[in-house]
Amino acid sequence: MDAVIIAAGYGSRLASLSPSKPLTPVCGIPLIEIGIRQAAAAGVSRVVVVTGHRAEAVEAFLAELASRVAVDIESVRVADWSKPNGYSVMAGADACEGDYLLMMADHMFDSAILAGLRKVGSENRDVTLAIDRRTDSPLVDPDDATWVKLDAVGYIKAIGKTIPEWDAVDCGAFLATPRLAEAIAAAIASGKAGSLSDGMQWLADQGRAATYDIKGAWWMDVDDPRAHTLAEELAPRHLTAAFAAT
Repeated sequence: MDAVIIAAGYGSRLASLSPSKPLTPVCGIPLIEIGIRQAAAAGVSRVVVVTGHRAEAVEAFLAELASRVAVDIESVRVADWSKPNGYSVMAGADACEGDYLLMMADHMFDSAILAGLRKVGSENRDVTLAIDRRTDSPLVDPDDATWVKLDAVGYIKAIGKTIPEWDAVDCGAFLATPRLAEAIAAAIASGKAGSLSDGMQWLADQGRAATYDIKGAWWMDVDDPRAHTLAEELAPRHLTAAFAAT
């Protein structure tokens, strides 16, 4: 299976630590390398990285990394990285055939999350989002989190940063089918800005957006200096595939 990693954005909240969010090191290992190694440990054979801000530096690093990891790496540069992240998803999806894991470059995941997501596809779902019901976890930034409201059978009813009620937090890892990119395009055509959440809500409204409960597995969003400090402490304990290989 392929994975798509979104690595195009500016990353203003981490700019004081690094000029490129994907290349920001955690214990000496760039975030993008951690994500690729965790995906490979989960059984992914090819990773498509969508670049944008400081694309040349990120792509040069990926070319060097390709000689050190047991997974194929391809770069796809988004036309305008200042647009919402749904445009990056569409660019990455264009480089894949069939279903793919979708990951954010500034999120770190226990490979068990990614391996579990790979197995949950079905004809009844066009996308499956990894969710964490521990909404009060100290690793979750309530000012930046994307929240998820579930229906009675565990499918997504509402998703976004400002929804009034929620049951879980979006972990930033997805099992996507080609319908996700189609949904983002449909949302844009209807007047939405084009975020990934716009596409997710489009599918949720059709009852096609499922969830995968990570049930205590470890993940975190490295989005600001506070989170980076926590990541330096915690990541080596949890992300053995990335840190054992370097």
